[in-house]
Amino acid sequence: MPRMNVHIRFLGAAGTVTGSKYLVEFNGQSLLVDCGLFQGYKQLRLRNRDPLPVLPNHIGAVLLTHAHLDHSGYLPLLAKEGFHGKVWCTTATRDLAQILLPDSGHIQEEDAAFANRKGFSKHAPALPLYTEADALDSLKLLHTVPMDRAFEPLHGWTARFIRAGHILGAASLLLEVGGKKILFSGDLGRPDDMLMLPPDKPPAADAVVIESTYGDREHPDEDVLAELGPALQRVAARGGTAVLPVFAVGRAQEILHAVALLKANGVLPHSLPIYLDSPMAVHTTDLYDRHLGEHRLNAAQCRDMEHVAKMVTSVDQSKAIAQQHGPKVILSASGMATGGRVLHHLALYLGHHRNMVVLTGYQAPGTRGDSLSRGSKAIRIHGQDVPVRAEVVQLQSASAHADASQLMDWLRASPHAPHRVFVTHGDPGASDALRQRIEHELGWRALVPEHGSTWAV
Repeated sequence: MPRMNVHIRFLGAAGTVTGSKYLVEFNGQSLLVDCGLFQGYKQLRLRNRDPLPVLPNHIGAVLLTHAHLDHSGYLPLLAKEGFHGKVWCTTATRDLAQILLPDSGHIQEEDAAFANRKGFSKHAPALPLYTEADALDSLKLLHTVPMDRAFEPLHGWTARFIRAGHILGAASLLLEVGGKKILFSGDLGRPDDMLMLPPDKPPAADAVVIESTYGDREHPDEDVLAELGPALQRVAARGGTAVLPVFAVGRAQEILHAVALLKANGVLPHSLPIYLDSPMAVHTTDLYDRHLGEHRLNAAQCRDMEHVAKMVTSVDQSKAIAQQHGPKVILSASGMATGGRVLHHLALYLGHHRNMVVLTGYQAPGTRGDSLSRGSKAIRIHGQDVPVRAEVVQLQSASAHADASQLMDWLRASPHAPHRVFVTHGDPGASDALRQRIEHELGWRALVPEHGSTWAV
């Protein structure tokens, strides 16, 4: 009897840096590795409303590498449309998903309601992709497993999460089925990350699916403190407001930790008001105490990170920030200014030259953050064009992703060469640059799969 092949269908993060979804199929069974939302360009976001090429109730299980929405944010819709299997993840990923997914549904409901009130949507009425209630329902499917412990997501399939750094709970995934071993990198963190421990070395695999967010770039030698300190000194000296769009998970905490150190070292005055205006980021910050040992901070550093800013959760508290005169720093989600409370702060402060916007990490093409990083003179917020007169600063050193050389170092640590490497989760230039390095420096077969393509392992 001929041996059946294991196949991977690339339903997201193929040729783009968002929407991670990999359908692994063998012998009539299938599972989904990651279940992410597409973000950024409108043509990508529209894919979120396209039906998957497989019925949700035909997917046996979902395995999440981590909780960021471009890896987990499609889950409520998958469940809403008929998926009832188990969703496997680490404990910290579950804790973060309990924060992120309901918040995602809530923001979508708010954005749809705002569009309907203002009449700027092309749809009548504008509808959310899913609701907060849908997200809460999907959380019931989550099942946790510790790092480095083998488990069976489907009969005859074995999986194991391996520490990836990046954010709390983030993991690479080794999947064994049909006599094949497939290693999914997930999002790999930096060995020198301020918050997270370095990724573990990769285990042997027949095929590797590796992210390439920074596949064509190297991080600068300069650290976050050296970049952020002078920028905030400048805006404070001129009495302005600095708005920092931050990812509520990971980036917000890194910036808080950096600000705490800058104040402790006398670089910034203790009196400079700092606000963390994101309920999701506030709740996430609390998790670092709960997961001591999974990151670099000790209990005292966690407390410093929590106390350096005024934690803002209610809408009234958020609106009240505007009444505070004098210099101040506002951290608010989302990190690429695609939605959330940061849009209201940007609309308020972008128009004055004494203010500043600090972009704290990678800005996906098509996002408002990307427009700001490229020097746009105006950006569209809630149906209005808002002029950009504030100083825009792009931090180069705050990324939670491994750079190109660090990705190569991770691959080099493999016990032996895989038969093939699939380069995903990157813009086309970044993915192809990493593909070329893998082929030229390691001599391994590598390719950038097309969206929707299927490959045998």
